[in-house]
Amino acid sequence: MKILIISILFVIGACFSSKVVKKDIEEKNPKSIIVVSENYELIIPKKQHGFLILFPCFPCNAENTRTQFNIIDIAIANNITVLLMNFNQHLWLSNSNKKDLEKIIMDAVNQYGIKIDNTYMGGFSSGGNVTLLLTDYLKLTESSIQPKGLFITDSPVDLLGLYESSQNAIEKNISAPAVQEANWIVEMFNLEFGTGDTSFTNYENKSPYFSKTNSTKNISNLNGLKIRLYSEPDTLWWKQNRQAEYEDMNAYYLEQLANDLGNLYGVEYVTYIKTKNRGYRANGNRHPHSWAIIDEKDLVNWILTK
Repeated sequence: MKILIISILFVIGACFSSKVVKKDIEEKNPKSIIVVSENYELIIPKKQHGFLILFPCFPCNAENTRTQFNIIDIAIANNITVLLMNFNQHLWLSNSNKKDLEKIIMDAVNQYGIKIDNTYMGGFSSGGNVTLLLTDYLKLTESSIQPKGLFITDSPVDLLGLYESSQNAIEKNISAPAVQEANWIVEMFNLEFGTGDTSFTNYENKSPYFSKTNSTKNISNLNGLKIRLYSEPDTLWWKQNRQAEYEDMNAYYLEQLANDLGNLYGVEYVTYIKTKNRGYRANGNRHPHSWAIIDEKDLVNWILTK
């Protein structure tokens, strides 16, 4: 259920030094420029036909994205610059977060001569929330960088829904790790948003999407963008492994969001992609909440298609 979506127990690969990371990428993409910094990993091909910015899951980083999402090689082969962000541990963004992220990205663009005329953003899990909110901000403020499209991957877009599913997990008490994470979420959200009906406004003001009122006010500036929402609603897997119902899954809210965005911006711009049996972690373990549910070749074609 959604408590696993931001799991602090997510297995992240061992940390590597910048030199090792750079060498590893260079061996696979010898003609590219590789930059590894505190804020990101950046891979620039010899020619630039697109710019892809990726945000990781809640406890993850650029290295984890690179390990779990096999996008770099095919992106570079198609002359798409890839920026893997280290920004994490955010389910919502403050205005200062948005300004800081814009600055980090634009500093990289200016320093390394990145072409931004065909920019796309994407994120996994909480990184999808970041993607939605940041893209909206860039559009609203008429930033120098204007994404042409975005995609999110099994993201907990409705924070109240995440809270309620965490409460369900505590009541079901299926596994100690699940209950531990659920307690952490409930405690954090109680402090941030309050409790009871009076808290609804606080959730609505921070969530990318608020299903109780079908509110998309926090992402109301995405008109004209190509939008993809991915999920793998394997109800059998979630039932067997977490005793979760469909209403406990991110897919439940993503499907509603896709319908509302389609009505708002036009169904020709918004696509909800439900995958099947693609969700596997890099270690081979089956898990429908994974970067791997995305078809990388199809994604690259989508980015390059005007």
